[in-house]
Amino acid sequence: MIRIVFCWLLLVFSTTGFAQSDDSDATAEPLDPAYEGVHGMVVFNHASTLFVSNLANYRKPHNVQLIYKLTPKNPALIYLTRDADLVTIKPEPFNLQRLIRGESLTVKADVFIGHFDHGGNLTYEQIEITFSEKKYVRVLEKLGDPVNLQKYDKVELGYNSHALIHQIQGAPSYDHLILLFQNISCITDVNARSSVPAEDMLNYRLSFCGSMKPIFYQTEPFSEKAPSS
Repeated sequence: MIRIVFCWLLLVFSTTGFAQSDDSDATAEPLDPAYEGVHGMVVFNHASTLFVSNLANYRKPHNVQLIYKLTPKNPALIYLTRDADLVTIKPEPFNLQRLIRGESLTVKADVFIGHFDHGGNLTYEQIEITFSEKKYVRVLEKLGDPVNLQKYDKVELGYNSHALIHQIQGAPSYDHLILLFQNISCITDVNARSSVPAEDMLNYRLSFCGSMKPIFYQTEPFSEKAPSS
């Protein structure tokens, strides 16, 4: 009888211990309200899988380079992204730090052919999308002076595909995203003559990485000096 009571007490305390451990793991730091806002993103696809890349700039809440796997409720977004040269979304406001942490998040978003903030055509309104898996994140802090050596990060997307994303540096700099269809070992640093090389030159130099599709290139938000941290 004593042995049965002892085993029961051991089970109770063990269960309590696991519950406390789970609660402590689930506790996260409060979200930084400075990252609350409307976060426009470029949508791109490989096969039937969608991804988004945050349209970054130097100032919060947008000073984050981020690639996320996207799951749309409406499959029309997949077909649109296959056919259009550029698709962007304008989600309802949310705190970008949730994606920096790697959370899954469902929001509603307007979908545009072209850049939503530069003459893009509104195609779908308030469709439901889920940010389902973080692939890459880089916060734009302490960037220093502009450089001529352009560094690209290679991001694994799955299905033997990758993205090349330029490491945005201090102004002037640029945002550049390329989809790779082959897993070829290649040099992803480009030694250029300026801190903002022409897109065609960059695409040519990076074409040695194999079959690819340029997704996005933008310089405007990075022409001004970044605010000091």
